[in-house]
Amino acid sequence: MFSLKNIPSTSSILSTYTTFTASAMLIRSMATEVQAIINQLIPEQLRNLLLSKLGGLYSNPSSQMTLLINDYDGYSINELYEASHTYLQTKITPSMKRLKVSKAPRDKKVIVNIHKGQKVVDMYEGIQVKWEMTSVDTKDDEQGKVEIRVLELSFHNKFMETVINSYLPYVTERSKAIKEENKAVKLFSLGNFCGDYDGAWGSTNLDHPATFDKLAIDPTVKKELVDDLDRFVRRRDYYKRVGKAWKRGYLLYGPPGTGKSSLIAAIANYLKFDIYDLELTSVSSNSQLRGLLVSTRNRSMLVIEDIDCSIELQNRQAGPGGYGQGLLNFIDGLWSSCGDERIIVFTTNHKEKIDPALLRPGRMDMHIHMSYCTPSAFRVLASNYLCITNHDLFNEIDQLMLEVEVTPAQVAEELMKSEDTDIALQGLINFLRDRKLKSENCNSGGREADLEEQNESKARERVCAIDKIGKINKKPIRKRKYGNKRKN
Repeated sequence: MFSLKNIPSTSSILSTYTTFTASAMLIRSMATEVQAIINQLIPEQLRNLLLSKLGGLYSNPSSQMTLLINDYDGYSINELYEASHTYLQTKITPSMKRLKVSKAPRDKKVIVNIHKGQKVVDMYEGIQVKWEMTSVDTKDDEQGKVEIRVLELSFHNKFMETVINSYLPYVTERSKAIKEENKAVKLFSLGNFCGDYDGAWGSTNLDHPATFDKLAIDPTVKKELVDDLDRFVRRRDYYKRVGKAWKRGYLLYGPPGTGKSSLIAAIANYLKFDIYDLELTSVSSNSQLRGLLVSTRNRSMLVIEDIDCSIELQNRQAGPGGYGQGLLNFIDGLWSSCGDERIIVFTTNHKEKIDPALLRPGRMDMHIHMSYCTPSAFRVLASNYLCITNHDLFNEIDQLMLEVEVTPAQVAEELMKSEDTDIALQGLINFLRDRKLKSENCNSGGREADLEEQNESKARERVCAIDKIGKINKKPIRKRKYGNKRKN
């Protein structure tokens, strides 16, 4: 039976509460210390592995959610797949049985990543997630059997919002930092060869040493180009605001040997952009071309060399040589919105042969003339090949440079013929003098031929004039209808 006598006193209740609170604080403090000790003694990867094993014993399969991240989204590369694949390089554990390793010739270290069938456990803000690499084989009418790579991300379904809105953005940002640390510019071409590949594109590291400091081009042109590139890459929001696809087109034109390919490599090295080298003669249809173009990555360069020999815009139909319309649609049509921060470069030795439709602003925004070697360009070459910035022979070379047409490639070849500076420069002078003499003889011969042709033309004109006068003199005098009569 209930009695007021059995109710504990207020002091007893407070004492008990104080004791309980102290015990709870003691337990929490002990747990914190134990966790700190465990963190020091057990590596993070091993802790994650143990947690995954314990979680697997007590997890309810029906409460698990799995997100599938394909390597491609339609024609385009899935950036989330690429980011996740890069991020998982930092989550490799010794317990994994199969790993994918690779190393390009100039990579500083071996790149290790998970292989098909392997799983990775990750922890984010107390949430455990599991990654697994899988693949699916599909059949494509044009390319035959194609393997689609898929990353499966599994977690408790109550954390779906956190995983999608917080964890995946974290993975994306972390992968960007990893790429910047280990960035190697890639050169892509059609076909799978020794190296990595993305769909129909095979790739290898671009080891070209060209930089803007080493380019033998006009300093004014160089500065204008660098300023334009810097302005382009920082204008993401600007392009979106004005409603324009984030792309930029450059036409490089000039004689062979003026450094067009070196300039492309210098741009790629400067921006850390991958290069897609496209040969239109290898493309069989407009639909295939469209698929190839939109499958290129963001922050990349599409390069079509000798565009005047590769395309005929007059033939706008699908078929060999008729890819003009597909290319134009990718540059500034509806398909141009598929992808961001891309540069398109055309090269040609004969600008006048290119259809004007391809050269207007919005398609080829900047036309860069790669000219013959100038005195300023020669100074760059002398610094590159002879490690000198001044010499007594420079003035004579400068004067000869202004009188003859030679390409930077020809000048570089002369400078490479001797390691002795004086001998190399004198050899270049002899080469330039010889070119000048041949040019003068050619011009002299041309002037003599022109003079002879002019004399012949004048002679023909005189003959014609004399003949005309002769015909006039021989012309019979026509009698009047009414002749004069002598007056009586």
